Amino acid sequence: MKIAIAGYGIEGESNYRYYSADPNNQITIVDEREPKASVPSGAKLIAHAGVFDDMNGYDLVVRTASLPPRRIKTDGKIWSATNEFFDKCPATIIGVTGSKGKGTTASLIASILWKAGKKVWLIGNIGSPALDVLTDVKPDDIVVYELSSFQLWDIKKSPHIAVVLFIEQEHLDVHTDMEEYVGAKANIARYQTIGDYIVFNKDNQYSTSIANSSKAIKVGYVSDDSAHVCDENFYYNEQKICSVNALQLAGIHNIDNACAAIDAVWPIVNDISVIEQGLAAFEGLPHRLQFVREVDDVRYYDDSIATTPSSAIAALRTFNGPKVIILGGSSKGSDYSELGRELSRQDVKALLIGDEAAVIAEACEVAGFTDYKVINFTNMDELVASAKLLSNSGGVVLLSPASASFGLFKDYADRGNQFDQAVGRL
Repeated sequence: MKIAIAGYGIEGESNYRYYSADPNNQITIVDEREPKASVPSGAKLIAHAGVFDDMNGYDLVVRTASLPPRRIKTDGKIWSATNEFFDKCPATIIGVTGSKGKGTTASLIASILWKAGKKVWLIGNIGSPALDVLTDVKPDDIVVYELSSFQLWDIKKSPHIAVVLFIEQEHLDVHTDMEEYVGAKANIARYQTIGDYIVFNKDNQYSTSIANSSKAIKVGYVSDDSAHVCDENFYYNEQKICSVNALQLAGIHNIDNACAAIDAVWPIVNDISVIEQGLAAFEGLPHRLQFVREVDDVRYYDDSIATTPSSAIAALRTFNGPKVIILGGSSKGSDYSELGRELSRQDVKALLIGDEAAVIAEACEVAGFTDYKVINFTNMDELVASAKLLSNSGGVVLLSPASASFGLFKDYADRGNQFDQAVGRL
């Protein structure tokens, strides 16, 4: 089979390893620029601008997740690692999507299942590349798959248990509009059948709309007939599970994520002691409201993963007392109106950075919030020092940018790591 690996980053490398394992395949790596990833010796590479406009002659074009299917012009079949995994996986798949919280919720699900003694594969952006583990997955295993809109774009099968978290404007720098973005997310439920499950955020119109389109059993979290919180305890229906203090994560949004995780595992594991152990065992992911250190009675938190306004709002609502928040970066087409209104209700000062600084400033002005400062900086030490000067004893400094990182940093992890290191030098 003649196969083109379209896009050659981390996922492209995994795709190449998987398809080149069959000696009958003729593999060509195709990208619009010279790949940063190391190209295997002897591999055929075509790299130039506009290359995806003429992909005829291949039986299969395996796109990397962030490459829109509409950009590939071919007389062959457009495919992806996610499609291949869903097509060949022999095990039950729990798929998790949403604008934010995917990684945390998927990790909580996996943690509970591990405590239940299950063999679990955590894959997607949060875990191993899907095709790197496919041949090792057994029928009795369980796969927890974190699924972005990019991975769901052209999916041909849906998971047995689909989890749809809060959805808001996101990735509009890649998707043509909100309709396309939500449409991609909706594929997680498109091919579900009676007997499948869909766990969804009943308070979010997009999540609810996706659930309503599914033929699966519908479970809306947080609600009285599923996972919810009452008197500072997690419940499933009327059954008490454990105290919310078992959860090692800060923020009301993480309580919601935990409820989604409980609902997702309930068809498989409904032992309340195991669920409590699973919640308690997971201590969080890097750059997600991660405590860095305390300096001069001010606590510093790295929430670099917060690339949408709602995630920054959730971070602000997590802490009482005075706050300094670092906002801004590169654009994802977000609407900052609600963030501006939230800032106006908080005891907070804001430092605005990057290309989005002016857009966020405009939203602040409309909301009547003026305690912000647009700042140019040459390194993270300068930015953290500026935040320290604005901070108050007993307060917090939050890196929760509500924007992408590109331009100023390589990615959100680089941004968070630089912040952590700069705070460490205070």
